[in-house]
Amino acid sequence: MSAPETPMEIALAEAQAAAARGEVPVGAVITDASGKVIAKAGNRVEAENNPARHAEMLVLAAASAALGERYLSEHTLTVTLEPCAMCAGAIAAYRVKKLVFAAYDAKSGAVDHGPRVFAHGTTHHKPEIIGGVGEQAASEMLRAFFEGRRG
Repeated sequence: MSAPETPMEIALAEAQAAAARGEVPVGAVITDASGKVIAKAGNRVEAENNPARHAEMLVLAAASAALGERYLSEHTLTVTLEPCAMCAGAIAAYRVKKLVFAAYDAKSGAVDHGPRVFAHGTTHHKPEIIGGVGEQAASEMLRAFFEGRRG
């Protein structure tokens, strides 16, 4: 198997690593305008016993720290699952330029589902949003993970 090349392939590899650790398989990566990877992460909710340790939260903080910048206004966040309300709020707070996600999440998603965080006039920042990139691979990984948990 060759090394992941696209941001979504990198995010999917992070999701697979998260699943191997017993985490819900969600991975995320931040890239700059040239496509250079600034930070990558997978969920660490179980490992850190902290419900806020979603892949998006981890990668946003890591990228900000690596760059020494508060805002990621020239960066893209690529994630394997539609962000929840917490993560969508953080994406707005970090002023991420573009959000690319794979699988849609009708239950907990907050971009195209539920609260639709970026659709509100009170949201201070709205990134460019592209959903469904790598959706089949991410959805299959999530389905297999949860089927395995149910036994």
